[in-house]
Amino acid sequence: MSSVYIIHELMSVEPGAALAAVDSDVLSESAWRMVQEAARLAAELDASGRSAAFVHGAEGLAPVPSTSSDAVLAWVPGTGWISRVDRTDSRFALLDLYLPVCSATPTRPIVVGHLGQSLDGFIATHSGDSQFVTGSANFLHLHRMRALCDAIVVGAGTVAADDPQLTTRQVTGTNPLRVIFDPMRRLAPTYKVFTDSAAETWYVCAGSRVEPEETHIGDALIVGVDDEDTARAMEQLLNLLRARGCSRVFVEGGGVTVSSFLVANLLDRLQIAVAPLLIGDGRPAIRLAPQDRLSDCRRLEWKVFRMGDDVLFDCALLPIVEGDARSATL
Repeated sequence: MSSVYIIHELMSVEPGAALAAVDSDVLSESAWRMVQEAARLAAELDASGRSAAFVHGAEGLAPVPSTSSDAVLAWVPGTGWISRVDRTDSRFALLDLYLPVCSATPTRPIVVGHLGQSLDGFIATHSGDSQFVTGSANFLHLHRMRALCDAIVVGAGTVAADDPQLTTRQVTGTNPLRVIFDPMRRLAPTYKVFTDSAAETWYVCAGSRVEPEETHIGDALIVGVDDEDTARAMEQLLNLLRARGCSRVFVEGGGVTVSSFLVANLLDRLQIAVAPLLIGDGRPAIRLAPQDRLSDCRRLEWKVFRMGDDVLFDCALLPIVEGDARSATL
């Protein structure tokens, strides 16, 4: 199913209907608290193996009979969280965007990739200038995703270009584990993620580039992975994160890193925020092998959310099966 939503705070519309922004001052803090509580409860509910329904009040989510008409959220074993609020409810779109992430558990983990790009498909100019392609509403979305996820992964190019903090400064929520994926070990130890002590940080590089007895770069733990195969290195990283208890992993950028996870068939969802900006030429967003026929290209199951001036495509990615025609795109 494909749907279109407003997310300024978050009003849903039917596909094809006009998009009209809702003022961000009417942000539903109640809906955001619901999302955060849903994320915290997911593992416990998954382990129970039982269905459950909840209302939300001043004390948070409270269980009610599954038949209750007052229920706003339901947990379905094997599926996860389901919203019970009406599509016309201002909370509906926010819940619809974030509940798939909240549904992840140790037995059903999730990896979400995200990129912000111009209308013509670039994440930065040729010089690397990328601050900021998308606007403040998508920036807020990134902070929400960080707060919901256990770990955030970015590539060396993102750190070199933006020197990001990768924290949850704009929302309530714990900072995730910061993971810098740099197989070639190109980064100097002077960037914020290595020096600010704001959150636990891993610096992931090829094992051959780690010196004997070397354990840290600044405050960041050095983690060695496979030297020869990027896809295998990323699988090793995800295995290490899951062993640490990271059920929700957010691959925030940049284009090379998100594309590498996509090509390796390691993403469960892909979010692309499109800004009304024309760069002309620059650093591309998704990088895949070109195809001669559209029938060999991968079409995605999608929902669309309006974020300020930007539009976010939130796409579910089904695993590529060997021999499937869609695998030609990868």
